[in-house]
Parts: sequence; C-alpha cells; structure tokens
Amino acid sequence: MRPADPEEQARPQDTDPCAGVDEAVAGLGDLDNLPLAEHVERFDAVHTELTVALSSIDRV
Repeated sequence: MRPADPEEQARPQDTDPCAGVDEAVAGLGDLDNLPLAEHVERFDAVHTELTVALSSIDRV
C-alpha cells in the first residue's frame, strides 16, 4: 500500500476527479499570451490533475 498523497487527501472523495483536469486544461488555452517561463507552471498543473484523476481509478 502506498502512502497517501497530500493532494489526494485535500480533494473530497465524492467529487468528479475530471473536474480539476478540465480546469487545468482550460488554463492551456491562453499560453500564447503568457511568457514562456509561465508555461511550465500550467503544464505542471495539468500533469498534477491527470495524476490525481488516474490514481482515483483504483477506487472505482
């Protein structure tokens, strides 16, 4: 059994795990208007949300 991830603990278990993914992906829409240095933060947010959503599959 793996240790609980702090982000998983903060997220209520009854919410849609894809909601955070949709919001994070929407944040990629305006990358053209952001400095290149800020792109990494947006991609990291998407990666984090995808990781959380995929890890919740085991609990279905």
